[in-house]
Amino acid sequence: MHSKKNIVFIVNPISGTSSKRTIVNQIDKYIDNQLFDFKVVDTEYQGHAREIAQDAVEKGVDIVCAIGGDGTVNEVASALVHSNTALAIIPCGSGNGLARHLRIPRDAIRAIKLINKAEPKLIDYGVMNDHPFFCTCGVGLDAFISQKFAECGKRGFLAYIEQVLKYALNYNPEFYELDVINEQSSHVSYKAALIACANASQYGNNVYIAPGASVLDGLMDVIIVEPYKMLDATQMGIQIMNGTLHKNSHVKRFKCKSLKIKRKEHGPVHFDGDPMTTGEVIEVSIVNKGLYVVYDGKEGIRNFGESIQNTVKMYYNNLYMKSGQLIEDGSNRGRKLLGISKSEK
Repeated sequence: MHSKKNIVFIVNPISGTSSKRTIVNQIDKYIDNQLFDFKVVDTEYQGHAREIAQDAVEKGVDIVCAIGGDGTVNEVASALVHSNTALAIIPCGSGNGLARHLRIPRDAIRAIKLINKAEPKLIDYGVMNDHPFFCTCGVGLDAFISQKFAECGKRGFLAYIEQVLKYALNYNPEFYELDVINEQSSHVSYKAALIACANASQYGNNVYIAPGASVLDGLMDVIIVEPYKMLDATQMGIQIMNGTLHKNSHVKRFKCKSLKIKRKEHGPVHFDGDPMTTGEVIEVSIVNKGLYVVYDGKEGIRNFGESIQNTVKMYYNNLYMKSGQLIEDGSNRGRKLLGISKSEK
């Protein structure tokens, strides 16, 4: 008989909008107890998820599951690289970029069932100035908007779009010098609104900055958006949502193993949507097959019909989960009132 595997579920209680208490209840109900022993740990501060995951690696835990958004996934995954401990994800953030690229269900019940049946597989990850990333990193407009989004104090897709609409048309493109490292190195320069380096296809929310990116090819997709006008912005907005941005005449793209970006002065960058300020030189590289992830081997853009089908399933499962929670809360209130009534007699 095979021994059980161990899972640590790391819950970020403040990420996204989903009820983490409901998800924890679903873990207890749907995880296969014949295959797994598990425990659930809440994060208490920024960086805590990384510490919990590091401890799990040291103890030889088989799987660490991030329950949260892209920030939680980045913290956990950063601690698991080059170890035998695999990452699993129950996505409940506002973007869920890596989970969406790996087609991990956003519905918690289906994500838990995937953990029961899927085997860990090795994927690539990226490094930007010593900071690991798993979806994208970049400089220019996307980094600037990430910074403004973090400063505004709001979360969610609509709040992010608000920042895009506020700044995208007034952003001043910069000049960049690029040293591209492949089998043959090259040096190019661009005036660009943004330069995105992608391990996976999207930022999150099915916003496809690099539709052809793969987490299995040992390469990053580099997307350069050249200066554009207001009329171009509408078309680009549609293309980035339907996965055809690469067809735009203002967009250049290529694949490489590593890249050095030079700009005139320090400024914002982002990795997996988290902004930070760094200097004039940004070095980005891809590490081939450096992280085990629990998923079914699919990646990239879903077709439209598949997306609609999964959205409908998620909607009805969420209704089921919420109704169960309402019943439980009602029962608890009833027992509490009954206790009060008895004590008053």
